[in-house]
Amino acid sequence: MRSPRSLVGGSPQARFTVDFDGRELPALEGQSIAAVLWGAGVLAWRTTREGGAPRGAFCGIGSCYDCLVTVNGRPNQRACLVPARPGDAVTTQEGTGHADLAV
Repeated sequence: MRSPRSLVGGSPQARFTVDFDGRELPALEGQSIAAVLWGAGVLAWRTTREGGAPRGAFCGIGSCYDCLVTVNGRPNQRACLVPARPGDAVTTQEGTGHADLAV
Protein backbone atom coordinates (compact mmCIF):
# COMPACT_ATOMS: atom_id res chain seq x y z
CA MET A 1 0.00 0.00 0.00
CA ARG A 2 1.25 3.48 -0.84
CA SER A 3 1.35 6.12 1.87
CA PRO A 4 2.72 9.66 1.98
CA ARG A 5 5.68 8.42 3.99
CA SER A 6 6.50 5.65 1.50
CA LEU A 7 6.28 8.13 -1.39
CA VAL A 8 8.72 10.66 0.06
CA GLY A 9 10.86 8.35 2.17
CA GLY A 10 10.15 10.19 5.39
CA SER A 11 11.06 8.79 8.76
CA PRO A 12 10.22 9.79 12.33
CA GLN A 13 12.21 12.79 13.52
CA ALA A 14 14.07 13.14 16.80
CA ARG A 15 11.79 14.16 19.68
CA PHE A 16 12.71 16.60 22.45
CA THR A 17 11.05 19.21 24.66
CA VAL A 18 10.95 22.98 24.71
CA ASP A 19 10.04 24.99 27.79
CA PHE A 20 7.29 27.56 27.15
CA ASP A 21 6.41 29.79 30.10
CA GLY A 22 7.29 26.96 32.48
CA ARG A 23 5.46 24.25 30.49
CA GLU A 24 7.34 21.42 28.79
CA LEU A 25 6.10 21.10 25.21
CA PRO A 26 6.92 18.23 22.84
CA ALA A 27 8.86 19.15 19.71
CA LEU A 28 10.25 17.40 16.66
CA GLU A 29 13.51 18.08 14.88
CA GLY A 30 12.89 20.58 12.08
CA GLN A 31 9.89 22.32 13.66
CA SER A 32 9.81 26.06 14.14
CA ILE A 33 8.96 27.51 17.54
CA ALA A 34 5.56 28.51 16.09
CA ALA A 35 4.89 24.91 14.96
CA VAL A 36 5.73 23.62 18.45
CA LEU A 37 3.38 26.16 20.04
CA TRP A 38 0.57 25.45 17.56
CA GLY A 39 1.01 21.71 18.12
CA ALA A 40 0.47 22.26 21.84
CA GLY A 41 -2.65 24.35 21.24
CA VAL A 42 -1.00 27.68 22.04
CA LEU A 43 -2.37 30.30 19.63
CA ALA A 44 -1.12 33.55 21.21
CA TRP A 45 2.34 34.19 22.66
CA ARG A 46 2.86 37.93 22.41
CA THR A 47 1.04 41.07 23.47
CA THR A 48 1.04 44.35 21.56
CA ARG A 49 2.93 47.42 22.73
CA GLU A 50 -0.25 49.49 22.93
CA GLY A 51 -3.20 47.89 24.69
CA GLY A 52 -1.71 44.45 25.36
CA ALA A 53 -3.76 42.64 22.68
CA PRO A 54 -2.80 38.97 22.19
CA ARG A 55 -0.90 37.97 19.05
CA GLY A 56 0.45 34.75 17.55
CA ALA A 57 1.35 33.70 14.02
CA PHE A 58 -0.25 35.73 11.25
CA CYS A 59 1.68 35.26 8.00
CA GLY A 60 3.77 32.23 8.99
CA ILE A 61 6.59 33.16 6.59
CA GLY A 62 8.53 35.87 8.43
CA SER A 63 7.03 38.89 6.65
CA CYS A 64 5.20 40.31 9.65
CA TYR A 65 6.14 40.58 13.30
CA ASP A 66 3.05 39.22 15.04
CA CYS A 67 4.76 36.01 16.21
CA LEU A 68 7.56 37.57 18.28
CA VAL A 69 8.74 35.60 21.31
CA THR A 70 11.69 35.64 23.65
CA VAL A 71 13.93 32.62 23.09
CA ASN A 72 16.68 31.85 25.59
CA GLY A 73 16.56 35.43 26.88
CA ARG A 74 16.68 37.05 23.40
CA PRO A 75 13.54 39.10 22.71
CA ASN A 76 11.96 39.80 19.32
CA GLN A 77 12.58 36.41 17.74
CA ARG A 78 10.09 35.49 14.98
CA ALA A 79 8.63 32.17 16.12
CA CYS A 80 7.77 31.16 12.56
CA LEU A 81 11.44 31.36 11.50
CA VAL A 82 13.37 30.19 14.57
CA PRO A 83 13.97 26.43 14.62
CA ALA A 84 13.17 24.76 17.93
CA ARG A 85 16.21 23.31 19.68
CA PRO A 86 16.36 20.86 22.58
CA GLY A 87 16.13 22.70 25.89
CA ASP A 88 15.04 26.05 24.43
CA ALA A 89 13.39 28.38 26.95
CA VAL A 90 10.63 30.30 25.17
CA THR A 91 8.62 32.96 26.95
CA THR A 92 5.62 35.08 26.05
CA GLN A 93 6.79 38.48 24.91
CA GLU A 94 5.02 41.53 26.31
CA GLY A 95 5.22 44.70 24.24
CA THR A 96 8.72 45.37 22.95
CA GLY A 97 10.32 42.57 24.95
CA HIS A 98 12.58 45.09 26.67
CA ALA A 99 10.54 45.84 29.82
CA ASP A 100 13.65 45.27 31.95
CA LEU A 101 15.30 48.24 30.18
CA ALA A 102 12.49 50.71 30.92
CA VAL A 103 13.38 53.85 32.84
